[in-house]
Parts: sequence; structure tokens; C-alpha cells
Amino acid sequence: MSELVTAVGLVFVLEGLVYALAPGFLKEMSRLIETMPEEKMRVAGLWAVGGGVLIVWMARSLLA
Repeated sequence: MSELVTAVGLVFVLEGLVYALAPGFLKEMSRLIETMPEEKMRVAGLWAVGGGVLIVWMARSLLA
């Protein structure tokens, strides 16, 4: 359970860094997302999930 809380905390850290360091970029990305078709967003989300799973797997098996 502590690993889950740690992971959620890291998500907040990374999102906070984007808000703090690149607010203009975040606003521009928000505008672009509004024009993106839902199917493209769904595919991008699945790629992000797959990449996240790969990173976690690598960290657990190769770095541990």
C-alpha cells in the first residue's frame, strides 16, 4: 500500500512541475487537446499506459 501512495505522490510531483515550470506549454496543450479527435486521445492514452507499465516492469525487474 505504501508503494501505491508513493506512486500517487510522484504523479503529483510531476504534474506540479509542469504547472510550475511550463504553464504556457500546458495551456497550449490544452488548446490542442480540444481539437483532437476522441479516438486519437484514446490511442495516445493506451500508449501512455503501455509505456508506464513497461517503465514499472523495467524498474522492478532490471533495477531491483
